[in-house]
Formats: sequence, structure tokens, C-alpha cells
Amino acid sequence: MIFLVLGTQKFQCNRLLKQIDNLIESGEIDEPVFAQVGHSDYKPNNYEYIDFLDKASFNEKIKECGLLITHSGVGTIIAGINYRKPVIVFPRLKKYHEHVDDHQMEIANAFSKKEYVLMCREEDNLGELIKNSRIFKFGIYVSQREKTVRVIGDYITEIEL
Repeated sequence: MIFLVLGTQKFQCNRLLKQIDNLIESGEIDEPVFAQVGHSDYKPNNYEYIDFLDKASFNEKIKECGLLITHSGVGTIIAGINYRKPVIVFPRLKKYHEHVDDHQMEIANAFSKKEYVLMCREEDNLGELIKNSRIFKFGIYVSQREKTVRVIGDYITEIEL
């Protein structure tokens, strides 16, 4: 199952939903798709969807899926990576009124450069990326949280002395 996630912010991403519908119609996608469409007003014709999932259901869908396709929401990207799922990031773009700026391109680029995800740019063929996601060797993400907390703690300790 492909799990498609568009987050919870008040922006549509109809462009991605339509592309998935078209890929199903053309036969390029022949497996079930489930989407959290968020605030998009396009309603898919060829796959199941819901506006929003609760956290437990959301996490269950990520665990169940064979592929995660998401906007550049860092939390969703990290969740997919942590569950060792292939992730395709489809950044929202300002010119389509999908966000206020193009910071999602920067986020997707950062994860893509380290090969944690595949990034779908406007000029890319999403169908081809889906095929490639099945054989791509994704990088292993290692959280730097503990190191960051330690460095900050050491710094605070030095200041207090």
C-alpha cells in the first residue's frame, strides 16, 4: 500500500493528488493507495482518502505501507525513515498556492542529498520515482538529538561556572 500524506497545515496540494489519480488510471500504480489529503479540495477518484487521521491511525498507516509519499513535512519524513520505509518527498510550491514560500524544496533537498529520501521535483516523473523507490538504496538516518542535547548541556554548564 502506498500511503500519501499532505499534512495538517491549511494549504492544498491538489497537484499531487491528481498525479496519483492519473498514475492509477494509466496502470502505472497497481497497488492500493490511501491518502491523508488535509486541506486539499481535490477529492481522489481512484483511491481511498480521509481529510485527517488521528496520531495512532497515522502511525499505523506508516507501519503498514510499502511506500510513503509525502509533502516536505519533517515529522512525516522522519517517521517514514524511522520505520525504514521508502520515502518520496513531493515539496509544496508557492507558485501553486501550496505554501507561503518554497522552504519545502530546501527541506526535501537536504534529505535527498543524504539519500534518505527520493525527491520529486516538477520536472521529475513521479511514476518513475515510484518504480525507483523499490530498488533505491536509501541512506540510514542517525538522529543527532542526543549529541545536540549533550553539547547544549555542556555549554550551559560552562557558562554557569
